[in-house]
Amino acid sequence: MAKINKNKFKQSFETKMYSLYAQSINDATDEQLLNVLCSVIKDIISKKWVDNKLDSQKEVYYFSIEFLLGRQLKSNLLNLGIENVVRESLKELNIDLDNLINAESDPALGNGGLGRLAACFLDSMASLNISGHGYGIRYKHGLFEQKFINGYQVEVPDNWLTQGGYVWETVRPNKAIVVKFEGNVNLIDKNGRLEVNHTDYLPIMAMPYDIPIIGYGNNSINTLRLFKSEVLSRDFGPLTVNARNSYGSYEDALKYKYYAEEISQVLYPNDSNYAGRLLRLKQEYFFVSAGIQDIIRKYKKKKLDIKKLNEKVAIHINDTHPTLCIPELMRILLDEEGLSWDEAWDITINTISYTNHTIMTEAMERWPKEMVKRLLPRIYMIIEEINKRYVNELEERKYDHEKIYRMSIIDNNDIKMANLSIVGSHSVNGVAKLHTELLKKEVLKDFYEHEPEKFNNKTNGIAHRRWLISANSELSDLITGLISEDWKTDTNKLKELEIYRNNKDVLEKIGEIKYSNKERLAKFIKEKYDIDVNPNSIFDVQVKRLHAYKRQLLNALHILHLYHELLENPNFDMEPRTFIFGAKAAPGYYLAKCIIKFINSLADKINNDPRIDNKIKVVFIENYGVSIAELIIPAADVSEQISTTTKEASGTGNMKFMMNGAITLATLDGANIEIFDQVGKDNIVIFGLSANEVLNYNKFGGYSALDLYNSNRNIKRVVDDLINGFIPNMEKEGREIYDSLITYNDEYFVLRDIENYIEAQEKIDKLYKNKDKWNEMALINIANSGVFSSDRTIAEYAHDIWFKGCEGNE
Repeated sequence: MAKINKNKFKQSFETKMYSLYAQSINDATDEQLLNVLCSVIKDIISKKWVDNKLDSQKEVYYFSIEFLLGRQLKSNLLNLGIENVVRESLKELNIDLDNLINAESDPALGNGGLGRLAACFLDSMASLNISGHGYGIRYKHGLFEQKFINGYQVEVPDNWLTQGGYVWETVRPNKAIVVKFEGNVNLIDKNGRLEVNHTDYLPIMAMPYDIPIIGYGNNSINTLRLFKSEVLSRDFGPLTVNARNSYGSYEDALKYKYYAEEISQVLYPNDSNYAGRLLRLKQEYFFVSAGIQDIIRKYKKKKLDIKKLNEKVAIHINDTHPTLCIPELMRILLDEEGLSWDEAWDITINTISYTNHTIMTEAMERWPKEMVKRLLPRIYMIIEEINKRYVNELEERKYDHEKIYRMSIIDNNDIKMANLSIVGSHSVNGVAKLHTELLKKEVLKDFYEHEPEKFNNKTNGIAHRRWLISANSELSDLITGLISEDWKTDTNKLKELEIYRNNKDVLEKIGEIKYSNKERLAKFIKEKYDIDVNPNSIFDVQVKRLHAYKRQLLNALHILHLYHELLENPNFDMEPRTFIFGAKAAPGYYLAKCIIKFINSLADKINNDPRIDNKIKVVFIENYGVSIAELIIPAADVSEQISTTTKEASGTGNMKFMMNGAITLATLDGANIEIFDQVGKDNIVIFGLSANEVLNYNKFGGYSALDLYNSNRNIKRVVDDLINGFIPNMEKEGREIYDSLITYNDEYFVLRDIENYIEAQEKIDKLYKNKDKWNEMALINIANSGVFSSDRTIAEYAHDIWFKGCEGNE
């Protein structure tokens, strides 16, 4: 932990202010003060912030197309153990630390769970003293900033980078790397050995920007390295001898500049057209190639034997976006290091491990064969050879033709990235027990039967330092007062809270803290949206990516049902409810955008109807992201985890809510099952189809949404409201949602589960009336949330995958 006293800190702060801005503290803006503070902190950690420790232990490199970091200032101060000293020092300089924390930009370099998981994992690696670093892309614009105009989602560019760049990053021009696209590849026989000649390629410079990842209460500082795409500088002249030399004209130079800079321009370009898909493929190869080249360069600098790479390096690919790590590592080992195919393949498989994040076939990446061949000619040749050898292996096992076709990496027109990830790695893990079982028995059954030893489960986790200690300091302080500080580094100790389950004073205090957090959120909602919400109401929260399988629609239809019940019977007995949504829909996902419009239109109607006496309020919070989540999650009473069973791989929002004392309302899907196992049936509310029922419907049919619609008054009433004008200004959107349910037979079983969901919500209502019981349930959830810390998850990755068989590294 860093050691600093107030006088020394104030002196450093004032000196840095003069050196950066040549002005006094009194004249500085919050942005300038933030930059100075972050610069002082970087000075404190600079001596410990080193790139690698390859001479002492194995390095882990985590490749992810998303890293949803959130604001770093508060987290870094907490991990360094200097927040109080800094806060007091700044106060003496008439500066409010909280103003600076709020002035920091919130990098939207991720879409949801995948990117936030990657950030939590980096935090845990540093906090567990694992030398683990991230590789990704420094997008100029992250995921779009979401605005609502007349209830519609409108996407505007996310300008997270201020004029001076990102306060935590350090650019490393001396470590820039060339990535090659397109061109021609010829294999030349030289003394019985094939040499590769890649000519007329487009060279793109990958400029690294490093962000420190600070461990909690230790001296460990790892690195997240994000690459920005740039035109090749003249410093790389000798490397471009075979590069395309066609930039003589001004027009050609502009085209090259656009080609280069477009790659790191925006997270998740719209891939509904060919140009968008091509750009996505460029992005994936760009950061993979830069990262793998960087790893090999660092490794060779240590003068280590390339044939022992897997003994010193572990490369982990987070979903299929970084799958090209496999052929790229093969390319370097074959073409640049001169290894034989068998040597290179053995090293590659034993170096790389893969996490699968979905069971939905449509979410598993496939790339057109011709696109890969043209953009990445040498990589395509290697993938083709991997596939040829793998198919030969399968044929030797006498598998039938259909099975071999399903398992092959290349089919008639596409390259199947999940298949390549499995074939080219030594470990394949799911992210919750149910998810892993579904992979083994359903989605990846052929691969599991072929190589069962590769498959394992690693249930996701969250960084409790951010999501409880930092986001909910009042609750964190209460826990520490009850069971000591040990839980901050060993979350299993949270279990000790259970001895207070019947302690009225402790339960009341938990209720008071929740109420305080609800007041804080209510104040934000009033200031931002001019909606009055009652902190005494049940705060019922669903915040996550907007997708039909996550079933925000089910939640909204239930709200509509409640609204009808109140209109029919103004004395209807229910606890006041505040329904809170937060979600972005992918720009090209029309149904998801229709659901957003529906929820906003429903909110407008309900919030302005005096007949229901404020018993229901609906708030859709704009531009949901990490910082807003830190405000919402501690205030939630009910955590909506209502995905169609079998569709959510794990979820991590469910863990964050649980850790903050919300009661989970859930299907038995993803990690909800493990939450249920931890807290027991009396401390969670479960509803909905089982996994087997969903699988049977999908396999054998037998589900008719139309029959349910025609036979159930409640269902017919709310579905008809989508198209009968009851909810104004959503004729087109209402028809789209109606058709998804009735015409196309309700793919995600919203109508099949709605009656059971209504009953579950009635149970929530009854439970909330008994505040002592509710607070006891909250305490039980907090006490049993320790297993969902990402520290536990990362310890399992390290022991079972990355350091398996490495002495002294487990």
